[in-house]
Amino acid sequence: MPYPDLKPDPNFDRLKTIFALKQPDRVPFIELFLDEEIMVSLREAPFSADPARRWQEIADLYFRLGYDYVPASTGLGFPYHTVAAEDTAPLSRGRRSWVQEGGGAIQTWEDFERYPWPLPKDEHYLPIEYAAAARLDGMGLIPIGPGGVLENVMWVMGYGPMSYAMADQPDLVQAVFDRVGGTLVKAFDHMAGHQAVGAVFLGDDMGFKTQTMMSPEEMRKYVFPWQRRIAEAVHAHGKPLLLHACGNLDAVMDDLIDYVGIDAKHSFEDIITPVTEAKRKWGGRIAILGGLDLDFLVRSTPEQVRSRTREVLEVCMPGGGYALGTGNSVANYVPVPNYLAMLEEGWRLGRYT
Repeated sequence: MPYPDLKPDPNFDRLKTIFALKQPDRVPFIELFLDEEIMVSLREAPFSADPARRWQEIADLYFRLGYDYVPASTGLGFPYHTVAAEDTAPLSRGRRSWVQEGGGAIQTWEDFERYPWPLPKDEHYLPIEYAAAARLDGMGLIPIGPGGVLENVMWVMGYGPMSYAMADQPDLVQAVFDRVGGTLVKAFDHMAGHQAVGAVFLGDDMGFKTQTMMSPEEMRKYVFPWQRRIAEAVHAHGKPLLLHACGNLDAVMDDLIDYVGIDAKHSFEDIITPVTEAKRKWGGRIAILGGLDLDFLVRSTPEQVRSRTREVLEVCMPGGGYALGTGNSVANYVPVPNYLAMLEEGWRLGRYT
């Protein structure tokens, strides 16, 4: 599979400019992540088993795709229960797993005490060190945190049991949020403090098609205070906090912008809030990232993708504060030609000067 038809010229200042709600020389690209199967298909070769070499290969791939940064993740994580099934994607990984929403590792105070709570250690941040060393000239680094505040609590408790516990054991729910939130603040402070890091992604899915996962009032009680502390830790290093959050968040966007203090929002679905509408509603207050609907990207032809990319750019480019990408991530069920069509069209028409 060939790389897109473009001539890379990485410059992380483009992203700094759009995070500041200004207009760079061209619209930059951004993604939460590319699935490994997509990257291997583009490279037409697996990645090296050697970590340093692997990150050099990832950096080269992002460079060839026209990105101004290299992503990175951490080895830190909260153990949780999963279920799995056959992965039927064209670029299948064999088995695909999901969070077990009906039951989690923490149901009682005894579970809370027994749970193997992670402690941030230097080795958790080795991927950031490798990615920083692998960057090509002009490229910045955007690490992705180890999940978010609400996500991790839902994962370790299970969404169903957590919902019951908010009524039956609110002190336990608060304790789990406090333990998760405190750990994440330390992790984000460490990531943002790295000299190569230009911004940090907080991934915290908080809603579904019609509303938030818990009421806005409960979000203000349990979730937003810890997200605010994460934002403060990142901002203390002079870096922006980019929020990736799926679902209908219309009822709490003012909280996220004015109270939590996010600098950018990522993850948009046409059936909820199309990215063009998001740009009109919030583009004067935060940067708008990505937004080419993933369902559309999967089901369409390359020409349809090019046409939709043009429509998105026409609305989202004016005034700056926008980066092009998918509405969620480049999952292994996205047709690679469609993904490349989006990038090529963005490169062709995304220039301001």
